[in-house]
Amino acid sequence: QNSMVLSAAIFITLIGLIVYLHFVKIDQESLLVIGSLGIQVTSSYASGKESTTFIEMGQVKDVVINEAIHMQKVIYYLCILLQDPEDPQGVSEVVPLFQSSKPRLDCLIEVYKSCQEILEQRKTVPQSS
Repeated sequence: QNSMVLSAAIFITLIGLIVYLHFVKIDQESLLVIGSLGIQVTSSYASGKESTTFIEMGQVKDVVINEAIHMQKVIYYLCILLQDPEDPQGVSEVVPLFQSSKPRLDCLIEVYKSCQEILEQRKTVPQSS
């Protein structure tokens, strides 16, 4: 009886660990910005699974560093502001980046500057229809 309960507990723990590694534990996050196409956000999980999201450059209004207060400390994170299709001056959605890795502010500033350079190039180059 006790060995059966112990076996079931070990089995459930192993299943929980596999689910955690496959769906929750993110090892690496990357951001690829191509001015003429868009922004690709990739998350690599501990199990080897990858999740990729692509945002067309036409939807991107801006990239900003946002701050939040969490557990009595200020944390910074990079966000993509998506343009509202009905109101060109408005923002329809805020997409946070690097939520699992939580890089330091100085790292975020470097990524922010690179993103802004690409966004500025896109604004200065006339777009062909």
